[in-house]
This record gives sequence, structure tokens and C-alpha cells, in this order.
Amino acid sequence: MADFCMPSLGADMKTGTLVEWHVQPGDRLQRGDIIADVETDKGIMEIEVFEDLVVDELLLEPGTKVPVGTAMARIHGATDKEPVVTQAPSPEPSSVAETPPAKPIAASEPPSTNGKRLRVSPIARRLAAELGVDLNQVKGTGAGGAIQEQDVRAAAAQVSKPEVTIAAQVAPPPIEPAVAEKPMVKPPTSAEFQAGMRRAIAAAMSRANQDIPHYYLETPIDMSHPLQWLEAENQKRSIRDRILPVVLLIKATAKALTQVPELNGYWLEERLQVQESIHIGFAISLRQGGLVTPAIHHADLKSLDELMAAMRDLIERTRSGRLRSSELTDATITLTSLGDIGVQKVFGVIYPPQVALVGFGKITEQPWAERGMLDVRPVITATLAGDHRATDGIIGAKFLQILNAQLQAVETL
Repeated sequence: MADFCMPSLGADMKTGTLVEWHVQPGDRLQRGDIIADVETDKGIMEIEVFEDLVVDELLLEPGTKVPVGTAMARIHGATDKEPVVTQAPSPEPSSVAETPPAKPIAASEPPSTNGKRLRVSPIARRLAAELGVDLNQVKGTGAGGAIQEQDVRAAAAQVSKPEVTIAAQVAPPPIEPAVAEKPMVKPPTSAEFQAGMRRAIAAAMSRANQDIPHYYLETPIDMSHPLQWLEAENQKRSIRDRILPVVLLIKATAKALTQVPELNGYWLEERLQVQESIHIGFAISLRQGGLVTPAIHHADLKSLDELMAAMRDLIERTRSGRLRSSELTDATITLTSLGDIGVQKVFGVIYPPQVALVGFGKITEQPWAERGMLDVRPVITATLAGDHRATDGIIGAKFLQILNAQLQAVETL
């Protein structure tokens, strides 16, 4: 028998709150199944398992906030031969007071009156609490029936004030329940959520600046040929199937990493640990403020169409609070593109334990001299933030050179 522990979903995470169990004792799970939802400063995440296993005992009640590494459930291997080793990391030193062990619970609280699990975005959950809307009565219009902010507002608008007033006047005295109900956990307001995320980001970036000796490189890239190729390619497609320029940047970055693997990895145990798989963390802004960088898995192996679909799906699920834990922990390098809001150069801070961050600015028309001729061309500035403990400027310069070459050979991406 082994423990399934509160996982660390990033270097800035110290605690997590159990929102909902998706299992009961005796359930058999396969790799990739969802065991629980956990709320962090960056939203509610679906926690998946990384081995086939059987749930023996649930140790935490929904609404319990515990430090990273705290046992959440007792489990054993599905083969009944060896105990499961969970992939939850050891807890980092934290100022959070130790939480006393919770009593085992027999089963999870049913998430809705009809027995079906409600899919609710964090914003919608908080808004429902503020407006007093029963989520069981709300019909979700999001992917998979997910309840979104506009669904809660629509449900709130359907409740007429006169009816509420009359009902309050004729309502009988409350009946004392036979069994004491569990106190409801009040979700944080939007302002509280944003403040919590800013604190989490500040903690992670402070650690990165203190621990990581950054070096920065930049290079201008002529985007004439890539954009001409992309325009011709998109002419053959429907509007929905067209590819955005950022997808070319993601694929070119991934392919460049196959030739410069030193930038694709982690600094752990005082050494560089290069990763075989290339999972690019793509920075996505949240509507309530802050950034999340979930991973696009195996970006080097995906076609441009697959990358476009993966990016669109990731943005939608990030903003509706439906990310999986592996998408927050698997990124081997981060890519951030701020050109759509007018930024020309991006000098980012590396997210530990990664060792590099690639930034792209806005494509702008600039004078370009080549073979003695002066022209005006669309140019993008690519930047690299590198960890000097893991690599040096020579490696970084080689990466940017190959990145440029990949974009000039856009037909091969």
C-alpha cells in the first residue's frame, strides 16, 4: 500500500485545496484517469494518476487545504503485486503550518443532485457563490457541458426578485437537520484569486532571479518567406482551419531543440538533466489576470495542424479551468509570445527547474540589408533566456541560429 499525495503543480505551489474526489474506495484507475480536482492559486486542476492503481481509502474531505506532499489517499497497484509509487514530489520547505492528519472518509460527496459530475470553470464557481446561484440548476454551454461565467449570469437573470420576496415571506421555519451539514467552503472572489496568483507568481519569479544566473541573447529574423508561405497555405483552407503565425514559431522552436537538446531539460540535483521529450510550455494570459504556462506535449512530433488544434484546445481549457496536472508540470522549456499586444522584444525569467525561455515579439517592418541591397521586410525579434549553470552563450547562439534556419525552411516544418 502507498500514499497518493498532494502533487506540486509548479515551483510556486506550496499548498492545494481538494475540491472534489472523482473516485470512491475500491475504484480501479488506469494511467491518465482523473482522481480528483485540486484548487491552487492558478485555478482548479484535474489531477491524473500516472500508474494503474486501486483506491483503498480517501484521507481528505473536499474543502481541505494541505501542503504539497500531504497524503490524500491510500492506494495499491492494480496488479496487487507491488505498491504504487506516485509521482507526487517531496514537499519543499514551507512556512505553512503542518496540517494534522485528516480522518479517512468513506466516499466523496456527490457533486450534483443527479449524480453526475459538474464541470464548472473557476470564474463561474466563484460567481455562482457571489450571486447565490445553484449550479445544479445551471445548464452549461461550454465544451462537454461545462458551466461558464455567462451561464451563471443567465441563470441569475432568470430569477425574478418578486418571486424571491414572496417565497421569503411564506417560507416555513427551518427544520433542524437530523445530521449536521458540512460547512460550505466559500470560493475566493475574483480579486482574491488574482491577488493569490500574483503572490504565487512573485514567489516563483523571486526564486528564479535569486537562484538562476540568467544570460540573454537576441536575434532578428526575417519573416518574409515564412509569412508568404503561410498566406499561400491558408488560402487553401477554411477560416476555421487556418494556421496562425505563432504555430510556426512553436514548431520551429521544437525542431531547433532536437539539435540543441541542452536547452530542453531541468536543473535538478545540481546538474542539467536533459529531457528526451519536448514539451513546450506556452504562456497563456487569464481573463482575471496572471499567466499560466501549460505544456503542449511532444511539440516536435506534431504537424502544424495538430499544433494549431492543440494550442486552441489548451487556451480554451486554461481559461475555463479544465487543465490536467501533467500539463502544468511537464513543460521542458517555455515559449512566450507578446507580439499581439505590441511588444517588440521579450526578455523573460526562466521558470524553475527549466533552463531556458524563448520569447517572441511583434512582427514589424524594418530596414533589412542583404547582399548589398537595402529593403524593408517584416522582422521578428527572437530572444533566449538561458541558465548559465546549464549552458552558455555559445549553446544559446547556436539555438537561435538553428531557429532562424528552421523558419527560413518553413516548408519542412
